[in-house]
Order: sequence, then C-alpha cells, then structure tokens
Amino acid sequence: MKNQPAQATDLSPLSELAPELATTLASIAGDIALVIDAGGVIRNVAVGAAALTPSAGEWVGRPWAETVTSDTRLKIEQLLQEVSSSGVSQRREVNHPGGGGGLDIPVAYAAIRLGAQGPVLAVGRDLRAIAAIQQRFVESQQEMERDYWKRRQADQRYRQLFQVATDAVMVVDALTMNIVEANRAAAKLFDLAADKLVGQPATAGIERRSHAAVDELLATARSTGRPAEIRARLAHAAGAIDVSAAPFRSDNAILLLVRARAVDAPPSAPSAGTRLSDFVERTPDAVAITDSSGRLSMVNPAFVALCQLDSEAQVAGRSLADWVGGSGRDLASILSEVRRHGIASQVLTSFKGGHGRAVEVELSAALLTEGDQECLGFTIRRVEARLSSDLLLADELGAALEQLSARVGRVDLPDLMREATHVAERHLIKAALARSANRRAAAAELLGVSVESLELRLSRLGLTGADGAGDGVPPNLLN
Repeated sequence: MKNQPAQATDLSPLSELAPELATTLASIAGDIALVIDAGGVIRNVAVGAAALTPSAGEWVGRPWAETVTSDTRLKIEQLLQEVSSSGVSQRREVNHPGGGGGLDIPVAYAAIRLGAQGPVLAVGRDLRAIAAIQQRFVESQQEMERDYWKRRQADQRYRQLFQVATDAVMVVDALTMNIVEANRAAAKLFDLAADKLVGQPATAGIERRSHAAVDELLATARSTGRPAEIRARLAHAAGAIDVSAAPFRSDNAILLLVRARAVDAPPSAPSAGTRLSDFVERTPDAVAITDSSGRLSMVNPAFVALCQLDSEAQVAGRSLADWVGGSGRDLASILSEVRRHGIASQVLTSFKGGHGRAVEVELSAALLTEGDQECLGFTIRRVEARLSSDLLLADELGAALEQLSARVGRVDLPDLMREATHVAERHLIKAALARSANRRAAAAELLGVSVESLELRLSRLGLTGADGAGDGVPPNLLN
C-alpha cells in the first residue's frame, strides 16, 4: 500500500501574528523578514541585529519587486507565484540596490503563506559575507592563473632564447635531402666538421635505426608544407635528440630548415628550469629574436648590455638595424641571406652602442619557422677580445721565429725546421683554443683533427693547462 502524501498544515491562525512572526524570525533565523499581502506589496519589515540597509523601513507600502534590482525582479515574481500555488517557495537569491550608489546587497529569500487567504512571510539571509568570500576565492584563482601564465610565458621565453643560442641548425635540399649548410652547433652535435656535413645526407650523424623516421619527417614537411618534429638517436653517442623540419622557399627552390637539440632532462629533474634561465641570463653572447623584418621581440641581458641600455623595455619593438650595420654588412643584406638560405654564419659587421661607439661583432642568424609565423634568431659576439688574443699570439710567434733566425749558422737546417714546426704547431693550437673559448672539442674541429689527437698534441707540447674551461660550458651560439 502506497504512502499517502502528508496533508498541508493550515497556518491561517498565524496570519494575525504575521508582524510578530516576522520580528521573531528576523532575529533568530535570518537578517530580514517581510510580510507581503496578496498583491505583492510589503506590509511589514523586520530586521535582525544588523540592519540590512537603512532604507529597508521605507519599503512598507511598496511592491516587493520594486525593492530589488531590475535583473532580479523576475525571481521575486516567480517566488510569489510559487508560494501562492504551493504555500511555500524555494530559496531564491536577489539583489537590493545599495544606498547612496553603493554596491548591491545580495539576499537569499524563502517564503511561506500563512493560510489560504493569509499574507506571505518572507525571510531573507544577507549574502554579502559569503559573496565577499566567493569574490576573494575568484580573485585568488585569477591571481594563480596569472602567475601560472607568467611562469609559462617566462619559461617559453627562456626556452626559445635557449634554443636560438644552442640548437644545431642545418639547411637541407628538399629534392636531394642533402645538407647544403650547417652551423658549428650541428657539427658539434653530430661529431662531424661543419664543412664535412655539407653534401652529406640529412641523416648523417644519426643512428641507422632512426634513418627511416628522419626521412619520413623530411618527406612530410616537404609534401604538406607544415613543420613537424620527431625524436631520434645519435650515431656516435648514447643520446636522444629532437629533430624538427620546416620548409621554406629560396628563390625558386624549396629548402628544409632542420633543427636538432639534445633531449632535455626529465621534467622531474631538479632545477632544470633554473639552469635554462641561468644560461640565457648569464651567457656573454647577445641573443635576440626578431620578426621577419628584423623588429626585436625578445632579447637576453647580454644584448641589452651590448646596446649600453638599462632594460629590455628600451629595445622591445625596435629594429635590429638601429644597432647593426654601418661599417660592416647592413641588416638588410643579412636578412636577405637568411631568407634565401635559412642561415647566416659568422657574419662580420659592426654594432653601434648607446653612445654611438661602434664595435666589431660576429653575427649569426637562423630562420625559425613555426607554421605561418616566421621569425629569426640572432647571436652576436664581440670580436675585440678574439682579435687582441690573436695579436698577442702573433707577437709570440714573431718572437719565437726571431730566436730561430738568430741560430742560423749555429744549428743545422733540419734541426731548425723541426723546431719551427714545433713552434708553428704550438701557435696554431693556442690560436684554436683562444677562438673556441678553450673548448677542446671546438678547437679540434677548427684544426680538423680528432679530440683524441688534440689531447695528445697538448700533452706533448706542454699545453695541458690551457684548457681551463673544458667542455663543460654550453655549446657555441648558432655559429
């Protein structure tokens, strides 16, 4: 047998006590209580310990719907219809206008009808405290999201600058799939001299089992016209690399810009992001990213210092041509070369500082194509220190040759030639170490010998202490 619905309680006897009930309920169950007649007009107002609004007492004689904001009047009408038909209503949240142009006052009302012909008793709860908590929660969430995106943008900024500074870059003929140009970072990554990479298949230096994946990557980039990326393995070392390819047009030919970089440490590795930002912030080489016209979008502190300015904000949006050019190659010709060939390596030009003094620099640039977006990455290195080092080495060589010349007539020519060879070898190795910032692998590449051969020569010549920096420093920038 089904349960019969409970009979509604007849509250008609309480209708005469509506004002007293309103006062009681306002003090113990809510912040305000209203007595509403059959026409929806307020007949009595009772407030709790804290007045909801000083104007609440003036609502008597006004329709209830007129005391709330226009956007919540429909809720009052729905509440009155519901209580008229069923005797009780669900809770609805409305807003009363704030006095003196202040903020609206949110109030949650529930109502009950005191008998079939009796008045409606509506009890309201002030929601301002809850609304304030909700607002603070929303603001906290928004602040967290802003912080997250700031960190995300900073990470993206450092990652892009880092990649410009360290990525191996190669230009590949889209028809033959052979390398037509490569930077020194590519030579270092694949353990091949830069000039020996040219003419090699794009898979040179990559493990044989990864050749098919690289070939497919290049074919996909060529046929779809969109950039793509895969993971492969190096042939000469136990390491994984990320390889990306993007097509670009040079005159009537289609070329592929191939970039490769060693896979980063796992995300769980401690302070990986810190090392990334530290490298970008502290590297002595100026690093910059521009749009296709050479307008700056991102730079590192070394670039700001080279400009002799105080902050990155002073260079943002300006053209790199404001500093590059003059006595050397101008920016327009460098941009043209990068657009045609995808890369420009070790271009000697001049750089004008903030006080108008120009310094000689070595500039390298690479095309950074991401879909329809095209930007350029630049690294700029002052050559004054290198030139002064070269002059010092030249003076040492001249002095050594003078000493050999003074021994003519006292020492046989074969012995003098052996000593001259020894002096020349020592001079050339020291010059290579100076130009490569004491990096033995880079010096070996400049000399065209293996690292092992260079180590033996250094030991034989007594130059084992010349490599103070070792190979622990980051790789050369783009060049």
